Amino acid sequence: MKILITGASGKLGSALQTVLRPGHDVIGTDRSTLDITDYAACGQLIAEARPDMLLHAAAYTDVNGCALNPQKALRINGVGTQNLAAVTAQLGIAMLYVSSNEVFDGKLGRAYHEYDAAKPINAYGWGKWYGERALGQVNPRHYIVRTAWLFAPGGHNFIHAILHAARRGSTLRVVTNEISNPTSTNDLAAAIGTLIESDRYGTYHLVNEGAVSRWGLARFALDEAGLADTAITRISSHQWQRPSRPPEHTPLANIAAASLGIRLRPWQEAVREFVAAEAPG
Repeated sequence: MKILITGASGKLGSALQTVLRPGHDVIGTDRSTLDITDYAACGQLIAEARPDMLLHAAAYTDVNGCALNPQKALRINGVGTQNLAAVTAQLGIAMLYVSSNEVFDGKLGRAYHEYDAAKPINAYGWGKWYGERALGQVNPRHYIVRTAWLFAPGGHNFIHAILHAARRGSTLRVVTNEISNPTSTNDLAAAIGTLIESDRYGTYHLVNEGAVSRWGLARFALDEAGLADTAITRISSHQWQRPSRPPEHTPLANIAAASLGIRLRPWQEAVREFVAAEAPG
């Protein structure tokens, strides 16, 4: 299969290339070679590449930046996705879009299923929901993949930040009322690689199994890194001021992909492996 990946220089895009290159003809593009908000540019690049599948991993992922500039968030995450959806539909190309747990409002009281109603409460979530709607309405050959709390080797993410702060001796204050699924970028990329072989289009939740609070994740990572004596003060999200307010309870349930035999390992196993390889000394 010939596959075009947007956001190829990002952590997920890089992981997708690693997973897919052995068996597929993979072309990577990023913002230096394609402005996804430019419809004509999208049309030209995709028409020239003529892939069988477009994996759309590019996104404006700075949630606080999205809150400060919601029009930019909608333009990149929403309109950019709509442009790609329209072009791929016209050319008969399948498309996969990577979305987020933040399309939900966090008030359901249980894990979200694939077809629970989306109710975003922040600019990042609205942009992602716009992209989901655009793709679903324009290109019938689509996969929408929601994921959550990604962590990747060599990057900067929540786990890295906690470990670095602990080793610096900084005071740690972590929220207890934000709950979701910590997810390995490598595990997600492998699951996407399996999913696109299925030709079973639709909406999927691909996350490492199990859910935990931000505080619980921090505690687990510190313990695994040999920092069990590091104290963490429990706080509410309302005590942690920031431009974007994330939904509080958004664990995702993998029902659709599991029915195809696609399951990601428990988050504890993925985090344990990650910490062993990435914990700073």
